[in-house]
Amino acid sequence: TYIHDLYLCERVCGICNVAHSLCYCLTVEELMGLEVPRRAQFLRVIAAELNRLHSHMLLLGVAAEEMGFTTLFMYIWRDRETVMELMEMLAGNRVISSFNRIGGVSRNLTPSLADKMKKRLSGLRRRLEHYIELFETDPTITARTEGIGTLSPEDAVELCATGPTLRASGIGFDVRADDTYAAYGEISAFRPVVRKECDNWGRYMARLEECLVSIDVIEEAASELPGGHTRVRAPRRVRPGEAVCTVEAPRGELLYYIRSDGTDKPARLKIRTPTFTNLAPLRKMLEGVYIADIPVTLASIDPCFSCTDRALFVDINTGETWSCYIDEIGRAVRR
Repeated sequence: TYIHDLYLCERVCGICNVAHSLCYCLTVEELMGLEVPRRAQFLRVIAAELNRLHSHMLLLGVAAEEMGFTTLFMYIWRDRETVMELMEMLAGNRVISSFNRIGGVSRNLTPSLADKMKKRLSGLRRRLEHYIELFETDPTITARTEGIGTLSPEDAVELCATGPTLRASGIGFDVRADDTYAAYGEISAFRPVVRKECDNWGRYMARLEECLVSIDVIEEAASELPGGHTRVRAPRRVRPGEAVCTVEAPRGELLYYIRSDGTDKPARLKIRTPTFTNLAPLRKMLEGVYIADIPVTLASIDPCFSCTDRALFVDINTGETWSCYIDEIGRAVRR
């Protein structure tokens, strides 16, 4: 059912769970013609930006480990705990938030929690500013990233790059600004982060800067939080039709398509994740790099293979291609 699918979509990618649940809810709400309360729209922004902070900091720690900078990896992941604790205070869960609902959100934000959130984020901002200085000056980082994994603006557009991978090549597309949703259109602190280095270093710096923007957005949304309800009642059945919605997930543009046949279950649900579209640009980035640069370059797109996983079989003798479900593979193995 549409209710069950909300929890399934959150588990497509645990780190981007808020983006997936939000995109799913927006698509279903468009099919229903449902108007979500303004307070819920601001709360969705707060949860989405906490999710972005979590994802970016996780990736930056992994990138440090890939560069051989284990101490930096541990420091970034230590500071990431602040974000996970704030998510738990807001939603009740550290990773899979279960915060978005069809018609609104599951929990409210109290004034005391808003103050605590702003105080904790102020300390996190200082740590992120330190990491920015480190990425700009440390020879271990610059030697492994500057001028490596280059992706020109033309190739970024031609090969359908998205998210920080696209914006670090000088292209300023961001769904939050160009196809705005939730309350992003009302928050002045938001700005797309665009860099022109077109290399690994630029992609990592773009994420660090986005972390600072996320903190600004959360602080403004918490301060300007409007009154009213956090959720409206939604019907169990969805009228026939189809809808497409996109959100700016931490890795880039996330797309959901849903077709309804008038029952309590979608007739069709299609998801296109940002990692899938960033794999073609990755091939360009890897041209001419050393083997040792592959892990750092791969990490620069923040790949999520759990939400990209699919298989296409090719008969190399005939050229015939086909796909199948995992249970069919299991039956073949048992035979």
